[in-house]
Amino acid sequence: MSALHDLAQLAGLQVDWEDAAGQAQRVSDGNLRRILAALGYPADSPENIADSLSRARDDSERCEFVSARAGEPILLPAKLGSARAGELCLESGATTSLKITETAQGLQVPPIAEVGYHRLTGPDFGLQIAIAPVRCLGVADLSGKPKAWGAAVQLPSLRDGRKRAFGDFGALADTARRFAKAGAEALAISPTHALFPTDPSRYSPYAPSSRLFLNVLFADPELLGEHLSPGEEHELIDWEEAIPQRIAALRRTYEAHWPEVGNRVLAYRDRKGEPLERHAIYDALHAYFFAEGARGWQDWPEEFHDPASPAVARFADDHREEVNFHLFAQWLAAESLTAAQDAAREAGMSIGLIADLAVGMDGGGSHAWSAPNDLLSGLSVGAPPDRLGPDGQDWGLTTFSPAGLKRNGFTPFIETLRAALDHAGGIRIDHVLGLNRLWVVPHGGSAADGAYLAYPLADMLNILAIESHRANAVIIGEDLGTVPEGLRPKLEEAHVLGMRVLWFERDDDGDYIPPADWHEQAVAMTGTHDVTTIAGWWRGRDIDWAVKLGRLRAQADIAEARLAREKERSHFWDALAASGAANGPPPSPQDPGPVLDAALVHVGRSACELALVPLEDIFGQVEQPNIPGTIDEHPNWRRRMPATTANMLARLDIARRLEALDKSRW
Repeated sequence: MSALHDLAQLAGLQVDWEDAAGQAQRVSDGNLRRILAALGYPADSPENIADSLSRARDDSERCEFVSARAGEPILLPAKLGSARAGELCLESGATTSLKITETAQGLQVPPIAEVGYHRLTGPDFGLQIAIAPVRCLGVADLSGKPKAWGAAVQLPSLRDGRKRAFGDFGALADTARRFAKAGAEALAISPTHALFPTDPSRYSPYAPSSRLFLNVLFADPELLGEHLSPGEEHELIDWEEAIPQRIAALRRTYEAHWPEVGNRVLAYRDRKGEPLERHAIYDALHAYFFAEGARGWQDWPEEFHDPASPAVARFADDHREEVNFHLFAQWLAAESLTAAQDAAREAGMSIGLIADLAVGMDGGGSHAWSAPNDLLSGLSVGAPPDRLGPDGQDWGLTTFSPAGLKRNGFTPFIETLRAALDHAGGIRIDHVLGLNRLWVVPHGGSAADGAYLAYPLADMLNILAIESHRANAVIIGEDLGTVPEGLRPKLEEAHVLGMRVLWFERDDDGDYIPPADWHEQAVAMTGTHDVTTIAGWWRGRDIDWAVKLGRLRAQADIAEARLAREKERSHFWDALAASGAANGPPPSPQDPGPVLDAALVHVGRSACELALVPLEDIFGQVEQPNIPGTIDEHPNWRRRMPATTANMLARLDIARRLEALDKSRW
């Protein structure tokens, strides 16, 4: 192995990898050099490689964080050398001495029973030790039931009777109450991360400014008795118009209510500390420089690039009213989301809201400006070329640096989990494969120029277990796509629930797997926001979109796709009938209602401990929320429900559909 490859391996890069087709691949030396340089290890000359190798070895041995499960011996980093004792300070405050012994596996200390984040110190070292429960909590731990169900909603799509341009946390509370009455134990929601309130073009929930704070557009002024003027309700959300209107309404609410709630807002800021203050300053700066064409902090004058700079401090002092407005908006959003979770729990949901954690964040956003050492720099995350995306994918997002996590004692990861679970009884981790490895792409390169970067999976799973118990929450991992061999057993051991989507549950011959044979430790779903709805599939709407987007061009290919769908409908209906969910002949392509009824019961009869059904499939919507690989070609994240949740659930066909789903989980 060459010195370059040695360096890549030490830095956590996978030089040789296997693609989705099972073919061996190797990252080119040129791409390795570009990625290594972004990771802080120059490799453009033999001398630089030698120097980077030395620093990489030092970095790999410099460990100030270890984790283990309660009751298991704890392996310590070799760098402790001759140390044979240390003082353990438990998170509870108690202290005790621990003997360090040398074993065949390395240095270790005896098991620690108390779960939490502890500190082991000696004459020449200090080490954080995270002790985790055996596993994360499951659905039965919260609900007392072996199987439960819930709905999955795109929050802006909701309607609640108040004329609003998009759904907010107030509409979410209303929806939670009504689904709880129907027997649901959970309501999974789209991401609520902070976006860019000044820029109405950036409304994708999966490209946030920060995952530590909330999208203030969802704040509900009615919590303070402030009634918003009725907004125009359309089939598609006009974000360019709706965002400025909502921000203006929030400003009016701030001006009217600051005297009565200002102390509460500032107390909230004090509890959240410097990260929230910096986020509010970022939003104020973003608004200030956006008028001059700046998109992210990299476009600001250089003296504002450092959040601790005198220029930023002066700006915050000179624009304290604007900073306070953004603090107020965050406080109101947090109060509104808490009210929605309270509504879910008070109405009888044992889990309540399940938050969605996006895989990364915008490199020009608040987190990247506030704490750049937490994140990858010069790299974005994505996916390698595969059958669905022959050119690969570059999502244009940054995320945690594995070296930064270790250097910072995993504090950024812990804080992000706590922010998501602060108002929820569960969390869905988007692209949970990223706990094991992520495809990173050097800036300026194509997605095919990337490589897999390893992440500290065992430590992150232990942290998930600790935070699951502290928040009394379930953990779901979106494990779709090319899953590395051996990863799912590790996720299952930690009781991180996988996702089993009806369309993808097939055997090697392409036949649908009976729902009774689906994995128990998982979430059963009829679909996700990235796939066609059941009604849309049955009617062939996804084929219409493939033609419209130019993904199907030749008339022969279009005709073949429609003919194949005829056969697939019959195949699908047979699978629904085999599980006892459907009977009789399949309905016509223009009559998806019986298919929806059967599909929900089919998924409900799965062995999975939780079933989550998208609102689009409950209400029989033809269009899907998002089509991957599109930006403006399809109205992603803009669709609304056809009526209020109350009116839709009052419809006899939908009420019966949900009643059948509820019974299927008994």
